[in-house]
Amino acid sequence: MDKRYKRFLLAMLGTFAAFAPLINNTLGPILASVTESFHTSAAVAGLSLTTSMIGLAAGQLIIGPLSDKLGRRLPVIASMAIFTLASVAIVFSPSITAFIVLRFFQGFGGAGGIVISRSIATDNFKAGDLMAAFAIINVINGIAPIVTPAASGALASLGGWQAVFVTLGVIGLLMLVGSYRLRESLPDGRRSGRSLASTYLLYGTVVRNKKFIFYVLHQCTAEVILFGNIASVAAIASHYGYSKPETAGLILSFNGIFTALGAGFAAKFKQATSGVKACCVGIMTLTVAGAAVLYMGWSFWAYEAIVCAMLVFVGITLTTSTTLALESERKQAGTASALFGAMGFIAGAVVAPLVALGNPVHSTAIAYVAGAALSCCFGYFALRLK
Repeated sequence: MDKRYKRFLLAMLGTFAAFAPLINNTLGPILASVTESFHTSAAVAGLSLTTSMIGLAAGQLIIGPLSDKLGRRLPVIASMAIFTLASVAIVFSPSITAFIVLRFFQGFGGAGGIVISRSIATDNFKAGDLMAAFAIINVINGIAPIVTPAASGALASLGGWQAVFVTLGVIGLLMLVGSYRLRESLPDGRRSGRSLASTYLLYGTVVRNKKFIFYVLHQCTAEVILFGNIASVAAIASHYGYSKPETAGLILSFNGIFTALGAGFAAKFKQATSGVKACCVGIMTLTVAGAAVLYMGWSFWAYEAIVCAMLVFVGITLTTSTTLALESERKQAGTASALFGAMGFIAGAVVAPLVALGNPVHSTAIAYVAGAALSCCFGYFALRLK
């Protein structure tokens, strides 16, 4: 692979991976405007976030195995076409119902880019090169949540909430054009060769791979820290006296920098397994320290410093566990990538309500420690397997 195409490929894959924050993180700043525009309630308008999340999960589970049968290029072109058309159609939504339904299709199309980005990386790179590729992809993915909320607010102030979806449509169109330049990374001889129905039975093969499953669970439980921080940041900031609505957004943007740094730093490890070991020790130590700070009521800045350090290790985990999981399932990389991505969204859906139970400060502390302990256990079991 020549250097010019490699740079283009990594830029495309990183942007594909960032479609989740492009779809979801842009909605928060404009949700009030959408609610007012359609003369509905915030609860009803908020369903558009739910449907986009369902689309992101369902799209990965459907499109991932298809890419093992049809190759990567055709499904990603179709996915970008769906995303682009849905984004433009949202601008002309006649009702909140149409808006909510179209958000599902926007998520579904974006999911194709997410799941296939991991599959194409697995097809093209091996061992250390694969981890370096995932480091770059995850850095781009880590930067997106930092930039998108501010960009969404700025676009809405210039052209209303519709301007946000026009911009997403333009991004989708550019990615659609770029997809035509992608070289097919899964030639006919390496495709599943199964019928459409039996293609989805590949999930059974993937699930029986213990090493893959343990690395998936290792990452998902580590993501409890990431999603727990996102879900609890407003409550904890308010607990410490920082109650302005914009404060939570600024804290999340700042914290996102450290997740991105960790994702990039993972490439410094000579072996991905070394990164897993380091993360198990680092995350476990820091979550216990963070829980102590929360329970003892110590300074917010002490807690924030620990969270930033935790997120560095979470970022490393995102890169190392993705590398090791997909390295162990090269034959069904699309199916494996689909299951891998869907499990991450499930982790986020589960932890968000849990940190709101009872005293959110204490619930968050418990979630951090429990997630770290489980992540260490699954990482240990994965490393023991030959």
